[in-house]
Order: sequence, then structure tokens, then C-alpha cells
Amino acid sequence: MFKPSDIKQQEKELAKAKAEKERLGFIEKEKVETEKTKQEKILLEEEKAYRKGIVTVKDIIAPSALEVKPAYLRLGDTYTRTLFVVDYPRYISVGWFSPIINFSATLDISMFFVPVDSGIVLKQLRDKSGNLEAQLVEDAEKGAPRDPLRETALRDIEKLRDDLTQGIEHFFQFSLYVTIYASSPKKLEELTEEIEGIFGAKLVLSKRVLYQAEQGFNSSVPLGEDQLQIPFNMNSSPAASSFPFMSSELTSDSGILYGVNRHNNSLILFDRFTLQNANMAVFATSGAGKSYAVKLEVLRSMMFGTDVMIIDPEREYEHLSEAVGGTYINISLNSQIKINPFDLPRSVSEETKTGDIIRSAVITLKGMMRLMLGDLTHQEDSLIDRALIETYAKKDITPESDLREAEIPLMQDFQEVLEGMEGTDDLVLRVKKYTEGTFSGLLNNYTNVNMENQLVIFSVRDLEDELKPVAIYMIINYIWNVVRSEMKRRMLVIDEAWWLMQREDSAKFIFALVKRCRKYYLGITTITQDVNDFLISPYGQAIVSNSALQLLLKQSTSSIDVIQKTFMLTEGERYLLLESGVGEGIFFAGNKHAAIKIVASYSEDQLITSDPRQLLEIEEAKKEFKEKSKEDLGVDESL
Repeated sequence: MFKPSDIKQQEKELAKAKAEKERLGFIEKEKVETEKTKQEKILLEEEKAYRKGIVTVKDIIAPSALEVKPAYLRLGDTYTRTLFVVDYPRYISVGWFSPIINFSATLDISMFFVPVDSGIVLKQLRDKSGNLEAQLVEDAEKGAPRDPLRETALRDIEKLRDDLTQGIEHFFQFSLYVTIYASSPKKLEELTEEIEGIFGAKLVLSKRVLYQAEQGFNSSVPLGEDQLQIPFNMNSSPAASSFPFMSSELTSDSGILYGVNRHNNSLILFDRFTLQNANMAVFATSGAGKSYAVKLEVLRSMMFGTDVMIIDPEREYEHLSEAVGGTYINISLNSQIKINPFDLPRSVSEETKTGDIIRSAVITLKGMMRLMLGDLTHQEDSLIDRALIETYAKKDITPESDLREAEIPLMQDFQEVLEGMEGTDDLVLRVKKYTEGTFSGLLNNYTNVNMENQLVIFSVRDLEDELKPVAIYMIINYIWNVVRSEMKRRMLVIDEAWWLMQREDSAKFIFALVKRCRKYYLGITTITQDVNDFLISPYGQAIVSNSALQLLLKQSTSSIDVIQKTFMLTEGERYLLLESGVGEGIFFAGNKHAAIKIVASYSEDQLITSDPRQLLEIEEAKKEFKEKSKEDLGVDESL
């Protein structure tokens, strides 16, 4: 039997045991937590020790040294300066910021938009409007003349108040900073003046950051911090006009499709004959798609009635000629089709005198003679000049002659004239190679070329490499005579133009044509994959300068430096050309340029492809179609 006292005693013991248990549990828990804290501290120390030997992103992008000057900041070998905008004109057009965005130098542009409560702005505008109205009333009472500036300001304030009240406009504090990078203080100063000039042309007031160069730089890097804090109060419409979301548009109301603008997926439509000249230069490495792009342009231009003449060194255009019913002329030593280098334009304008035509022909022929005979002394040059004039005179072609009835001399006639002159024995021997020797089948015949077709292609693939420059020179001269005889909308495509850049005379001849062709409604396209050989010549540089259209496709690392210098490309554009795929590059039209991707329909692709695999498949399809047609018609193969 339990006594009440015993029950109470047991309860006390149980409570005491429970308290002891809780105390021991707390101690154990504390010990565990202490041990855990110690382990965490050890891990943190180990992590800290490990991190000391790790390179971070900041370490990689940070300059080797930083020097802060009052007017600029030096980051390693780079000099940087920040400009900020403090005032804008009353009206500012959409895209006014485009010249800065497309400026061909390294820039960082940062914009900060801080919304302002419309209620605050409306209160200030109400006060300002009241002050202006009071001043206008006071001036009217005094009989003072009208103040147009105050009246205009009042109208602007009232319109802005209405727009803010209706929610059409919003108000911001807008900060605009432009940070310029250069390799030297002198270059930095030049770039700064250019950008200040662009701002000034738009009536936008900009200033240079002084004694805050570091803050200006930090405000331009992608940290999202405006450390300069130089805002301008602006409503949303003019603020939106400053947005950098723009790219060059190369879309016009007329012309052909060259490709797709890779910046914004718009179409690049252009008519080359609407520019200051219709010339085009195409540069690309082998297999980049330059012939493909040109053939596509040729095909589409023909649809608009343009006559096209092509000089084809590798028979790449033969398939296109067959498809559209063009004239394909193979120029070789054994070919039945011949061109006389002494040809003259038969029909010219009344303003052009016969004497000028003969003089021009003599100068052109002298250039070809240098290609044929090699380097000439001054004496030999003078003898050839006189012999050429006498050769034409032998056929009664003089400044008083009617060229429509004239008989054109041959290379044989030129040789005979040389043989009748003193001191020409060596020249005669060299000329005989082209009249009686190995190369006699090329230059010593009357012209029998038919140019009455919309597409005429001259192939020189079967000629020896030694003769190719001479043949191309002769063909171009013949085409030039045809062009001058009748004015029509024409294109001349010179593929592998670097052949003519190897010699000064031929390079000078092409340059002269490029300069003069606009007068005769002719556009010349020069294509080359050997960029260094083409641009190293001063005439090659001049040809590019006189080409309103330029197409740069994928480039090799060996030629990209020359390309970048010639076309003043940015680093981004440089890498774009190095990494472009087939048919991708940069298209220049006048002062505008954009990244382009050449696109063609399936039918066009089948006509213009240069892919050997596709060409073999097309030939197989032709054979199958031919055989099937014979079977359907019941034609006996043995007959």
C-alpha cells in the first residue's frame, strides 16, 4: 500500500531525473554544435587557402595597370575617355544616335533611365505654365512686341501636360555616356573630336568628363551603376529616339535581291545603277561562294533586261549559259572563234572624233604589246607606237576616215610594218611568235564573235597561263569597243581579276575602264580570291575605291589584315569574315553596309551551283531524262 508521501517522493525523483536528462541532452547538443562550427571553420579556412591559387574572371579581364588622369584613364596600353550629354535640341529625330552607334571605333555606350512620378512633373509644369502666361499677359498690357520663344515654350508645356495626364507620355531622368578607347593620347583626342563633331551636327551638347575619369569609366561598363549622376529631364518620345536598336537598312524600292540582312532579317534589295557608279568588287577565299553570289546577281539582273558579259577563267559559268540560252565562247589557240585586237568601235557619238578613237586604240594596244613582248625599252616603246599608227594608216585608217567602212588590220600587218623599220629586228622576232609561231592561232585573225545575246560568256580555261593575261586583256578591249558602239544597260563580270593585277599595264587598263564605264551605262564586277595580289597594286586599291558596291565573304587569316585596313573594318567585322559560313559576309552599298547571307530559291540554286557533287547529279539527271525521252519516242539507239 502506497502512502501519499511515497507518491510525492517518486514524483520528485522522476522530475529530478527528467531535469538531469534534459541537462545532459543540452550539453550533448552543445557539444555537437560546437564540433559542427569547428568543422565549418576548418572548411572555410581550407576554401580560403584554395581560392588564393585560383584565377577569377576579374583577374582575367582586369588591366595590368590603372592610371587615373584628370582628362582620361589609362588601362594598361589603352587610353579611355568618357563624354556625357548635357543638352538636347527642341526637336530630335528618330535614329539621330545612329552615327555614334555605327562609328568605326571601339566605344562603350551606356544609358540610364530613372522614372519620375508624373504628379511631381505636372505640378512643376503647372507652375511654369502659370509663370509664362503671366509674363505674356504682362507684355501684352505694356504693349511690348510678341515673344515667340515664350509662346512656343507655353505650347510645348501645355502639350506635355496633356500627354502626361492621358498617359501617352512618361517622364524620365535620362543619362547618356559614351566612353572612347584608343591606343594613344593623340588617337584618343582625334576620336574625341570626331564624336563631338557628330554630336554637334545633331545640335546635341556633349562635354568631356574631367577629374571623374574613373567614375565615367565605371558608369559605362556593364555594372548598372551611374556614378556620374548627370541626368537630363526628358519625356519618353525623345528618350525612345536615342535607343541603340538599329541597323543599316539596304532595302530600296527597286533593284534585285542580293540576300538577307543578318542583323534584322530584312531583305537587301538594291539597284547598282542608282549609285554614283555601278561597279562592284567581290573578295572571298576559295569555296566561300563568290561565284555563286555573282551568278545569282547575273541571273536576277537578266530578268530586268540587263545585258551581261562574263570572262570565265575556269568554265564555272557554262551551266548557267546553257540554262538561259546564252552564248558561250571558248577562246583558245584551236578555237574557231577569234578576236582581232586591232578592232575599233564602229559606231560612236558625233562628239567623239576619229583621231581620239585611233589614239585610244594605239595606247591600249601598246599595253597589250607589253604583256606579249615583255619589258620594253624607251626606244622599243617609241618604235611600237609609230608602228601601230602606221599599221592603221596602211589600211587607210586616219583621223579623217569613216570607221564604219574601214578595213581593220591584223597582227600580220603590224609585223610587216615593223619589218620595214630600222632597229626592230628583236621586236619582229618576238612578234613572230604570235603570227607564225606557237601562239599564232590567237591574235592574228579577224573577229567573228556574235554578241547579239543577252548573256555572252568568254572562257579562257583552255589557254596556257602565259597567254591568259593577254587574252583577257584582248577580250575586255573588244567588249569595251562594243560598249562604246551602242549604249545599253550592261554588266561586265571579270572573274579572277588578279590575273590582270600582276602587270602594271593591264592593271592600269582595268582601272581606266572602271573609271569611265559609268558614262556608257556599264557596271564592272571584279572578282578575286587572291586578295593580297589584287590590293597590293595601287590600281587594285583604286578599283575598290571606284566600286560603289563591295561584297566581302569569308576571308583567310593571311588576307584579313589587308581587308581590314582597306575597308576600315571593326574588330567585330573582322571576326565575322573569319568565321562566316558559305555565302555569308558583309555587303557594302555606298556609305551603308550590313552583314549578308546569300539566299537562292531551289530553281536558282540548280542553275548557278558550283558544287561538283550537285553538278554530277544534274548531269546524271540530264542523261536519265534524255534516255527516257528516247524510249518514249521509240528512238532506236543503233540508228
